[in-house]
Amino acid sequence: MKYTEEHEWLDEADGIVTVGITAHAAEELGDIVFVELPEVGAEVTKDDEIVVIESVKAASDILAPIDGAIVEVNTAIADEPGKVNEDPEGEAWFFKVRASDLSQLDECLDEAAYKAFIG
Repeated sequence: MKYTEEHEWLDEADGIVTVGITAHAAEELGDIVFVELPEVGAEVTKDDEIVVIESVKAASDILAPIDGAIVEVNTAIADEPGKVNEDPEGEAWFFKVRASDLSQLDECLDEAAYKAFIG
């Protein structure tokens, strides 16, 4: 697993990167009440705003952590956004992207660095 300073987690397998938010981010946001996901097939560029999350505390965006094409979205969390609070680093992933440049993952944090980052 890799992490971003924007509190996203990334899990890569065979060039497909699954993306979600960390437990820390879900806790900070509070009860999530709405999730807007990207379209399957959409081409994304690193740092594009591609997901909107609304919670009882605030609205937030998820940025594309890498360049690529969206190959799958987790419609279960659009239908039941509270699942993100229940299992943010497991079943409540947001989208999967076919990476066009896997070397971009080298810019991400490993688990130890992320834990140090959030203190």
